[in-house]
Amino acid sequence: MSRFLRSLLAATALALGLAATVQAQPGAGRTVVSSERVRAELLAHAPDGVAPGKTLWLGLQLAHAPEWHTYWKNSGDSGLPTQLQWTLPAGLQAGEVDWPLPRKIPIGNLANYGYEGTVLLPVPVTVGPDFRPPPFGDVTVQLQASWLVCRKECIPEDGSFTLKLPVGGSTAANGAAFEAAWKARPAAIPATGSTLRIAADGKALELRVQGLPAAARGRELQFFPETPEVIETAGAWTQAWDGAAWTARVPLSAQRSASPAVMPVVLAAGTQGWRAELPVAGSWPASQAPAAVSPALAEALRQNAAAPAPAPAPAGPGLGFWAALAGALLGGLVLNLMPCVFPVLAIKLVGFARHADDVRGHRVAGLAYTAGVVLSFVALGALMLALRGAGEQLGWGFQLQSPAVVATLAALFTLIGLNLAGVFEVGNLLPSSLATLQVRHPAGDAFVSGVLAVAVASPCTAPFMGASLGLAITLPALQAVAVFAALGLGMALPYLLAAWVPAIARRMPRPGPWMDTFRRLLAFPMFATVAWLAWVLGQQAGIDGVGALLALLVALALLAWTVSLRGRARLGLGALALASLGALAAWLGPLLLAAPPAAVQAQAGAPAEGGWQPWSPGRVEQLLAQGRPVFVDYTAAWCVTCQYNKKTTLADARVLDDFQARNVALLRADWTRRDPQITAALQALGRSGVPVYVVHAPGRPPVVLSEILGVQEVRDALSRL
Repeated sequence: MSRFLRSLLAATALALGLAATVQAQPGAGRTVVSSERVRAELLAHAPDGVAPGKTLWLGLQLAHAPEWHTYWKNSGDSGLPTQLQWTLPAGLQAGEVDWPLPRKIPIGNLANYGYEGTVLLPVPVTVGPDFRPPPFGDVTVQLQASWLVCRKECIPEDGSFTLKLPVGGSTAANGAAFEAAWKARPAAIPATGSTLRIAADGKALELRVQGLPAAARGRELQFFPETPEVIETAGAWTQAWDGAAWTARVPLSAQRSASPAVMPVVLAAGTQGWRAELPVAGSWPASQAPAAVSPALAEALRQNAAAPAPAPAPAGPGLGFWAALAGALLGGLVLNLMPCVFPVLAIKLVGFARHADDVRGHRVAGLAYTAGVVLSFVALGALMLALRGAGEQLGWGFQLQSPAVVATLAALFTLIGLNLAGVFEVGNLLPSSLATLQVRHPAGDAFVSGVLAVAVASPCTAPFMGASLGLAITLPALQAVAVFAALGLGMALPYLLAAWVPAIARRMPRPGPWMDTFRRLLAFPMFATVAWLAWVLGQQAGIDGVGALLALLVALALLAWTVSLRGRARLGLGALALASLGALAAWLGPLLLAAPPAAVQAQAGAPAEGGWQPWSPGRVEQLLAQGRPVFVDYTAAWCVTCQYNKKTTLADARVLDDFQARNVALLRADWTRRDPQITAALQALGRSGVPVYVVHAPGRPPVVLSEILGVQEVRDALSRL
């Protein structure tokens, strides 16, 4: 059995890599990506063709459903700008988005800048002298775009686009759309004679803008700063005309995160706009708080901070590095009691029995298992830190946010279960030299067991060391890696002690016929893990995704069974089973990656069970502005502790009565699939994993409750509202 684990390690890594590749494919080769909220289309405008010295225009056109909007380059109090990432042939260089004039979108006591209706975001592409047109065919341009579309709730969307352009011919069919976009962009005006000063009281910007056309004079103008998080977007401001000069006083944000020397600003009257880059005179006042997911949350975190720390932790004082190490070690120890780890620990029990009389074998296996666990935690933590450093919004447990990874793990545990149950033996497939490899190198089996334990157990760490992991991602790289290594050491420590302490080893059962029965019994924890993973996938990809997974697992089981056959039967049936598995993977694979309709409806604001509503950026602030307290449950389907708390404490009649009696709004932030906005909100709270429970009250800092939630703890927090 354990020989099988080592044999599958390379295959698992390859499968995970292929899974990530498959996940990136939907939408490839298309010029249009549509949802119920936005129709996105990649357009091109090249009236002179694609040739050196010419300018090619590309653009993403977003057609919004009624009441929905996306965001300008400065999104305002919340939201995210649309992001465009181009893949172009050599010699083509994409410029910045030539942003059309936005409009101000009030939301409660906040305000955003964005677009409704249909908008085209044009991008100039320079065709350099080194461009070499292909001798045959067309020029292929690719775009990976992401946008946040909001109504009262916000939903992140993305798409992959591919467009082929003729090299010598004209592409002018979209000329009208680009002409309209160019007319909607603000016209540049010189900054000569214009001033932008910090007010003497340090609370406002004082502007005086010259050079505006006569058509603008005397009219009330809209003001859009291109630099985010500088002004109070929804704050009251004044404006006036002093002859041909327009003047205004705009309040600064108390949580300002930028102090630019030059501020590009856009002024608008109706559909006309003007842009100027104004040097800032005067000294910027000291910022009041660090940037966070929203100004209101930043202010609450500032008020709640007990002392300066790398990451705010509203629940209590900041953790030092040594405290984080101790917390990681303890969290790893307790992790052995979590259901996530039970299947792998069952495998280790078989290993103990096999080497019951071999002290040296015990010790070698203990060291190898510890090495597998520690190195896997370090590798996983380093990968997360590297991706975060590259701009990705990720948190602990991110590997199980991918439906492809969940499906791959389900397949892996299915094969392990079938092997334990005696359906097939890997040794039957291997040459004799490889079949005896496990006997000569048993440490490899123990090492792979440690790797496998980390693969499924890492999401269970958050309940015991959420604050430590939250701090770890803010520490210098070496210190952060040390925290992850301490977590792995804590998890491996019981097995390491059992392997090296003779008194413990002597209490291990002796080998005998009972081992075969015990081995087959251990197949059922593996199948239970598959059932859990299928349930997780159902939260990510819906019932169709679960059905596709089960069909693929049946085909995989059939293929595994053919391994036990002999002669022509194995060759014939094996080939048929392999072909069936391949065909099913090609047919049903996309269903594993699709978003479930139920999740889409929940995100669109459909009522949730028990009064819970989906969390979205800015939603907490909206409810607080209405005078309502808010309870936020940051959760995920793959988080066992989250599900336990949901079925016990959060379903307790006394807690539910308290929620209702105090008119508490209940929001659930579902992190089952990757969501950069939830990741940012968790980071602002000093956390990097789930579960996290937060009580918000108007005019008070947020209160972060413990991860293993108790009924009395929640009731006490609510009693203080």
